[in-house]
Amino acid sequence: MFKFIVIFFFLILIGNSNASNKEKIIENLKNTKNLDFNFEQNINGKIENGNCTIKYPKKIFCEYAKSNNKILVSDGKSLVIKTITSYYRYPIDKTPLNLILDKDFLINKINVLKERIVDSSLINYTINENDIEINIFFNKDTYDLIGWQNTDVYQNFNITFLSSIRKNRIISKNIFKLPTQN
Repeated sequence: MFKFIVIFFFLILIGNSNASNKEKIIENLKNTKNLDFNFEQNINGKIENGNCTIKYPKKIFCEYAKSNNKILVSDGKSLVIKTITSYYRYPIDKTPLNLILDKDFLINKINVLKERIVDSSLINYTINENDIEINIFFNKDTYDLIGWQNTDVYQNFNITFLSSIRKNRIISKNIFKLPTQN
């Protein structure tokens, strides 16, 4: 009986080690409740950086470094971008973040899409949905989401790269509360 159990677990380990990139990415997404990361964002050549927290589904809070106290917040329904001098509010379903921040949507899409390996270290899936094209990138070793590129609501080309990723941390629910307009 002991030999049978050992062989059974060995077969499970072999099966898991041979799982496809797609299966590993999907499993990683399923097990991720939230992400905390640093980012670098390039919008038409203008580079900004900062820190973000994502809580699935569709919640995000980002603080930008050195830029008029800029924050980006989604409560899952609306998206607000606020600086010292400006305040913009959008329905999240009118933005590419509506898709990027929906892990169930990502899982369903990845399940049927063909992957592309980039520079032998990135796994890319191209999602076309409602006239929006989003390229999603995952790390080939960790299977973590490490970035995306898309065109934003103003038709600007946006590339976002994630680093120092931490998953499933205890986070305050209040950070996703939309800021008020000045």
